[in-house]
Amino acid sequence: MLIPVILSGGSGTRLWPLSRELYPKQLLPLVAERTMLQETVARTEGLPNLAAPVVVCNENHRFMVAEQLRECGVTPQAIVLEPAGRNTAPAAAIGALLASGASAGSDPVLLVLPADHVIRDIAAFQAAVGQGRAAAESGKLVTFGIVPDRVETGYGYIRRTDGPGPAFRVAEFIEKPDASTARRYVESGEYYWNSGMFMFRAGVFLAELGRHAPAMLAACQAALAAAGRDLDFLRLPAQEFAAVPSDSIDYAVMEKTDAAVVVPLAAGWSDVGSWAALADALPRDETGNVTSGDVITHDCAGSYLHSTSRLIAGVGLRDHVVVETKDAVLVAPRDRVQDVKKLVARIKAGGRFEHVSYAQPAKGKT
Repeated sequence: MLIPVILSGGSGTRLWPLSRELYPKQLLPLVAERTMLQETVARTEGLPNLAAPVVVCNENHRFMVAEQLRECGVTPQAIVLEPAGRNTAPAAAIGALLASGASAGSDPVLLVLPADHVIRDIAAFQAAVGQGRAAAESGKLVTFGIVPDRVETGYGYIRRTDGPGPAFRVAEFIEKPDASTARRYVESGEYYWNSGMFMFRAGVFLAELGRHAPAMLAACQAALAAAGRDLDFLRLPAQEFAAVPSDSIDYAVMEKTDAAVVVPLAAGWSDVGSWAALADALPRDETGNVTSGDVITHDCAGSYLHSTSRLIAGVGLRDHVVVETKDAVLVAPRDRVQDVKKLVARIKAGGRFEHVSYAQPAKGKT
């Protein structure tokens, strides 16, 4: 049995002003008619022995998540509500605990997928899942390494060992490199981008988590034991979940285990981590522009212009991003869009509401 565990807890800060705390990027139709969450669930359809997914999300997004799953005809095993974000390792642990406890003696394979990635070649993605499944079933912890098609300093890298494949033993995980180091990595053919997608048996992941992060496992077990049903949701209690250490799957387990393997994936992947990354994931016109909504340009090139409620008119823009919503406008050079999160921090620190939602809260409320 293969159970998708969909991680939908992010806030998408770097895609402000379109992405907000109460309406994050994974719940938006950024690259297709369906939302990114719906696209993530849909790309698992057709995998052998596929079970219903487990979705982990922020409790503030519960009704949107449930409605979007209903729209695409999916009935999840559970929609787990996190009262606060604790990164990916606890979310995966809760999914693994649920899956391993579903039936006595069951140890299903989990396919852990962030809800906010783009994958263009679904056949290549499913083929890579098939290639990694045997390794996962045999007790390995599989990560999917993106075959780099350019020098990129915005991602972490995974170096593989030599071997026959298709699942190569991981030699090391590497933090985001500088440009010259990244160029050397890409030219060597031994390095992949770290995608943040994983596949492993539930029991194997829990055993490794208990070995390398026992406090996290114990806190997750306590939180799940105190969880309560709320309509169609499984609500984790705030007090118990606050005691769970926050960490990623990479740091908590993958960088420490000796059971990690990497399966190469070349499938038109993007984590849509910035406006520039989103623009790169969309088709461009003959001048290199990407436009959405009511947009008119003159002598613009290499720019992304997105309108939601009124006309954007651009003249002479080169490699810029312009995003308009009914309550905010962002203008930035493409090479500075990573700094959008700093703007959001200032908005939040100033007591404003635009980082939370599109509607100003009633007086006296936040």
